[in-house]
Amino acid sequence: MTTTATRPRITVRRVVFTLVLFSVTTLLFWVPFEGLFAASAEWPDPVRPIAAVVFVAAAITMIALFTQRGSDRAARISQFLLGFVWIAFVWTLISDVVRLGLALGGVENPFRSRFIAVLLAVLIVTVTVYGVYEAMRVPRIKRQDVTIPRLDPAFDGLTVAVITDTHYGAINRAKWSRGMVDAVNELGADIAVHVGDIADGTAEQRLEQATPLGDVNTEHRFYITGNHEYYSNAQGWIDLMTRLGWKALRNEHVALERGGAKLVFAGVDDVTASHSGEPGHAADLALALRGADSSAPVVLLAHQPSEIRKAVDAGVDLQLSGHTHGGQIWPFHYLVRLQQPVVAGLSRHGDRTQLYTSRGAGFWGPPMRVFAPSEITLLTLKAS
Repeated sequence: MTTTATRPRITVRRVVFTLVLFSVTTLLFWVPFEGLFAASAEWPDPVRPIAAVVFVAAAITMIALFTQRGSDRAARISQFLLGFVWIAFVWTLISDVVRLGLALGGVENPFRSRFIAVLLAVLIVTVTVYGVYEAMRVPRIKRQDVTIPRLDPAFDGLTVAVITDTHYGAINRAKWSRGMVDAVNELGADIAVHVGDIADGTAEQRLEQATPLGDVNTEHRFYITGNHEYYSNAQGWIDLMTRLGWKALRNEHVALERGGAKLVFAGVDDVTASHSGEPGHAADLALALRGADSSAPVVLLAHQPSEIRKAVDAGVDLQLSGHTHGGQIWPFHYLVRLQQPVVAGLSRHGDRTQLYTSRGAGFWGPPMRVFAPSEITLLTLKAS
C-alpha cells in the first residue's frame, strides 16, 4: 500500500502572506538594483542584464532559505541577505535624493550617475561591515543613575547589571557569550537581571552559548521570559536558567532587605505568553505584586516597554525592559516606535514610574546593528 504526501492546504491567509512576502522582497531588491545599475548611467551592455540575474537569484535564494525552518545554515545566509538588502534599500533611497537634485539642476549625466552608483556601492558595503562589527562585538557598558524617591538610603548606590535580548541563535556565539559575562563580572554589580529574549531556538539547541550565563557573579540574579522564548519552549529555558543559578520571576517578586528597609524586585511573563500554548504561562502583574510591602519601592522586570501602562497603574517605581534593540538597523527604530512607547533609554511615565529600555546585548535576524549599538547596562539606584 502506498501513501501520497498531503499538500499544504491553501488558505486566504497563506495566499495573502505569500503575496505580501513577494511584494516586499521585490521592492527591497528592485530599488537597490535601479540605484546601482540605473539605465540612465548607460553601463556597458552586459552589466545591467548580469546584475539583474544576480539580484533575482539573491531574492529567490533569500525566500527559499527562509522557508527552511530548523536549518541554522539557511538562517545564517537568509538573515544576512535580509540585512544587506535592507541597508542597500535605505541608502539607495537617500542617494535618490541626490540624483533628483542633480536632475532638477540640469547637471545629471551618465558619468555622474555612474559616479553616484559607485559611491553608493562603497557606502552600502561600508555600512554593512560596520553593522556586522557592531553586532558581533562584546556590548559596550552603558552607565545610568536612576533616582527613586521612595528608595531608602540603605539601598542608595545599589547597582544592577541589565542584560537582555542576547538572542543566541544560528551563529554560534559561545565565545561572545563568555566575553559578555566577563564584562558583566568586571562591573562588580550587586544584582544581575536578564530581561528576556535569551535565544532563538530551544535550550538544548543553544546550550553551549547560554552556559556562560551560569558564571555571572552577583549576589542576586533574576530572569524573565521574552516573546522569543515562547517560540521555542519557554519552560525549557526557565528550567535551564534555574539550573544555571538564576531566579526566574514568573509573576512573582522577591523582597531584598537592608537594615530593615525593603526593595522589591518583581517579574512577569512576557505579554505574549497567554497565546503561546505553554500551560500556565501568562503575564499577571497583580499576581507578581501580591503580598508585597506597599511602602517598599518596586523594580519590575517586563520584557516589552509597552507594559509600562500597567506598571504606572500598579504604582511601580522602575520598570526594566528590552525588546526594541534600539531599532537595531537604522532607520527601523521609526517602525519600532509605532508599537512601543520608548525605543531606548530612561523615561518617566506618570507621577512615580520610570522606565529604562535597554538596546539589548545581541541581535535578532540579520547579524547587524547600525546606529543602535548593543549594551550591557549598569544602573545605579539613588535615593533622593
